Amino acid sequence: MRTAPILGIETHLASAASHTRWGVCGLICNQASTYGPAYRATATALKAQLGSRLRLLFTPQHGYFGTEQDNMIESAHGIHEETQLPIFSLYSQTRQPPEEALQGIDTLLFDLPVVGCRVYTYKYTLAECLRAAKKWGKRLVVFDRPNPVGGRYIEGPCLVPTRFSFVGQFSLPMRHGLSMGEFARFCNAEIGAELEVVPLQNWDFHPMHAPMPWTWTSPNLPTLESVALYPGLVLLEGANLSEGRGTTMPFQLAGAPYIPSSVEYAARLRRYFPSEAVVIRPMDFLPTFNKWKGQVCHGAQFHVVRPEVEFPSFALGLCVLKVAMEVAGEAVQGKLPPYEYEYVHPPLDLIVGLEDSQTKLATLPLDHPVWTQGHATYLEQVASALLYPRELQPLLLASS
Repeated sequence: MRTAPILGIETHLASAASHTRWGVCGLICNQASTYGPAYRATATALKAQLGSRLRLLFTPQHGYFGTEQDNMIESAHGIHEETQLPIFSLYSQTRQPPEEALQGIDTLLFDLPVVGCRVYTYKYTLAECLRAAKKWGKRLVVFDRPNPVGGRYIEGPCLVPTRFSFVGQFSLPMRHGLSMGEFARFCNAEIGAELEVVPLQNWDFHPMHAPMPWTWTSPNLPTLESVALYPGLVLLEGANLSEGRGTTMPFQLAGAPYIPSSVEYAARLRRYFPSEAVVIRPMDFLPTFNKWKGQVCHGAQFHVVRPEVEFPSFALGLCVLKVAMEVAGEAVQGKLPPYEYEYVHPPLDLIVGLEDSQTKLATLPLDHPVWTQGHATYLEQVASALLYPRELQPLLLASS
């Protein structure tokens, strides 16, 4: 049985020598910032250790407890009940800590789990905190955490600069293969803040799966199964195909009322996506909120039956959309802006990472070089950011 890696926060708490030079601190965290088999909260542990030197908590999208469901639903400031520390929301009128919130603070501490996918706001909250640290002369310390979808493979095109947004600020592939601390080092090469990373121990670079501990990072990623599928099914956020929001299985379902047959849809998907790791079966479902609320959607359910086998999740998302276009034609439409505070470009472009993504999906085969665009440059650039020696490589869809 695999053992869980030792998190950066656990390494820090076991040694505790470094914190004496950090001065007064603010902590970026949420309810998923936990460690150990008892799921102890980082905020509580650091308050006990630092005492009055921990002054403020910052929270990302969805709020501390993840109560806000969707993008561009801002969360309020508040008070953390256990520690009685004030909470400053970084998904409100600002996404970067302002000068007034950092007055009297010497060091920003960061302990947020993320999901190993370019399209996830928490890593850009980290980037914005690095920018604030650079601007206002603060230190930023990242307690490193593993990438839950693995640290050996990359997948999907690297984001083109014309489609940068709040969920895409660097030219990363969809699956970037980095730990949280490695991502910080990668983007800080451009930002230049004072950065420290408290490293992981015993990370084997494989995807996380049960019985390894998992605390849902945001309300629609409740399980490791949904996390494994997310780098592909997140593409559906840019189209009028439901990704299962509003059901008990977000990012484990795909469908829409306009798909004529769940059976035919699932059968075609299996031909496109032959994988021993994922079982695809027909499924009808009825969302209670979000896209197609109150309407029965016809589509498929995805079961990750071999979580130890790495599968090309981004390619699965491409297949889901491409098959929908085949069976439903022009009924499949891209969503209109805005998406994560970008008001001009199609959301599907921002997520896929390319210009005119819908046309590319409809016309280009899944083995076209556009879907691996930028990999060579990325692998060269990212090498200096790696904390744990390994060779990243592309993960490609096997031929049917």
